[in-house]
Amino acid sequence: MFVASFKLPAAQSQAKAEDMQQQIVRETFHLVSKRDENVCNFLEGGSLIGGSDYKLIYRHYATLYFVFCVDSSESELGILDLIQVFVETLDKCFENVCELDLIFHVDKVHYILHEVVMGGMVLETNMNEVVSQIEAQNRLEKSESGLSAAPARAVSAVKSINLPEIPRNINIGDINIKVPNLSQFV
Repeated sequence: MFVASFKLPAAQSQAKAEDMQQQIVRETFHLVSKRDENVCNFLEGGSLIGGSDYKLIYRHYATLYFVFCVDSSESELGILDLIQVFVETLDKCFENVCELDLIFHVDKVHYILHEVVMGGMVLETNMNEVVSQIEAQNRLEKSESGLSAAPARAVSAVKSINLPEIPRNINIGDINIKVPNLSQFV
């Protein structure tokens, strides 16, 4: 995983921005993956990343690389600890996180990352606190999905009503409702 923030001039097209991002990802992968396992987990940023003004700090877990690009004033050990908290939180939220979790749930991964770091500032390093916030968000999403599914449940309930014939007029007190021909929906 690579976290980078850079701004291209507005005149450059979206394709050029994506090309630049891909070049940065390739360069970062090349710099990190060729390193021996018994060397330190931080190195100077590449030419596209900002050179000596930035550092790449990474951890390698099985087949996953977690890479943070930080300015040279950041503490390497602090960022390594931050990566550890992030990975443990992912592992707890996804129950043994793997590549597919990161690919298919990128929105949830970003949400978790934003619970830990936002705007370049570390917000929370207590994994239990982050997990409780994620669980609260999941409960909120489930309750909202129940509301958004209400129209579909209503349609399903109406379809399951077993009427011998579809009424053409419905009279409720002074209100008279004319029902259109719905035979094409049945």
